Amino acid sequence: MVREGIVLLMAVCAFGQQGPHPGDWKTWVISSGKEHGVPPPPDATATKGELEWVRSATNESSAAIGEQIRYWDSGPPSYRWMEMIAKRQSAGEPVGTYFVRAYAYASIAMYDATVAAWNAKREYARVRPTQADGAIVARVPVPQSYSYPSDYAATAAAAAMVMAYLVPAEADMFMKLAEEAGKSRLYAGVEHPSDYFAGWELGKRVAEAVIARARQDGADVAWAGTIPAGRCLWTGTNPGNISAANWKPLLLSTPGEFRPAPPPSCDSADVQGQVADVRNFPRTLTAANMMTNARALYWQTPEGVYPWAILQLNQWVLEDKMEHQPAKAARAYALVSAAGYDAFVASQDGKFTYWYLRPAQLDPAVTTLFPAPNFPSYPSNHSTLSSSRAEVMAHLYPERAAGILALAKEAGDSRIWAGIHYEMDNQAGVTLGKNVAGKYIAWAANDGSH
Repeated sequence: MVREGIVLLMAVCAFGQQGPHPGDWKTWVISSGKEHGVPPPPDATATKGELEWVRSATNESSAAIGEQIRYWDSGPPSYRWMEMIAKRQSAGEPVGTYFVRAYAYASIAMYDATVAAWNAKREYARVRPTQADGAIVARVPVPQSYSYPSDYAATAAAAAMVMAYLVPAEADMFMKLAEEAGKSRLYAGVEHPSDYFAGWELGKRVAEAVIARARQDGADVAWAGTIPAGRCLWTGTNPGNISAANWKPLLLSTPGEFRPAPPPSCDSADVQGQVADVRNFPRTLTAANMMTNARALYWQTPEGVYPWAILQLNQWVLEDKMEHQPAKAARAYALVSAAGYDAFVASQDGKFTYWYLRPAQLDPAVTTLFPAPNFPSYPSNHSTLSSSRAEVMAHLYPERAAGILALAKEAGDSRIWAGIHYEMDNQAGVTLGKNVAGKYIAWAANDGSH
């Protein structure tokens, strides 16, 4: 009893070290962390049986189980799921019809599940198996937090269900991964079986709420408009991403809340000068142009289009040992990914409000490093998405701000280097992205985590 009391005090102190309790942080889809719906943990008799099972499980010598424990313990519970989505997109594997939805909905599901799990942890204050039974030797560092329910299982179930909704052909794979992630904590000796099952059910409930929100965002509504014609307007067929101009944003009041001002006429001296700058930018395959060509091509790769920011965030999560701060990691992923979603919606609103033609459509003498994407030019998606997420990341990690903002600037500049955007597209996108980020930074300042 004395030992358990000391351990319990340590856990309480650990909660204090988190700052305001994660169970009280503002949520995205569920009403609050109090909406966890988790019943009390099993009684002492049932727990005794669970401890016997955990003691046996920690002695399991299977190499496969050992590898699963190592893999899922490499970072906070949300880390491997965000890594998986980013790597799938980088490899050209499906993450759903629109990649921004995968990052946004998976991350806010994991965040809300984490907040709810930690609210329940505090309510029930169940100690870890190793703290209740000195004969259990954990195979990973024992988290200095309460055991019930499992935030690993909650995170895994939430992420897997969202991904199964977005990529139904691979639903079984995602759910099996989630089961493996949650059960790895049992074999590691740091959770009871009932922790896992309660966390799993919690994660599923949160995912159901997030999926219900996703079904109402408008992404499944086909565009039924017509492409306008006229001087200075984009020409083409089947423009990409057009339905996103009417999606329901997450934080913005409307897709056009920060809509850029109309671009100048393509016959104006300003635009004629800008298209000349695009035309005259050196793109020949020479040593002098190697760097700008190479970087422009990188930013057009599947990784450079979007996952780069999440992969960078993953690196910071590991560098900062955020496996010890699972709620903080989940918060960062959700803020960055949700901002990216709203920035995408806002950018499409601008594009399909103005339908501005690409540089090579205005001046056929413009040569490009690769074909321009099949949608209008103004504002630049790359600039909007890169600046929005980089600004949020700079807010969350001010000591790394200069580097991430420089990357975002390069991403925007690269579209002029490639010959597919005007500088005004870039600047409008940067401003739009910053405005979107500002709304997210304001939300973050009042989310109860400080």
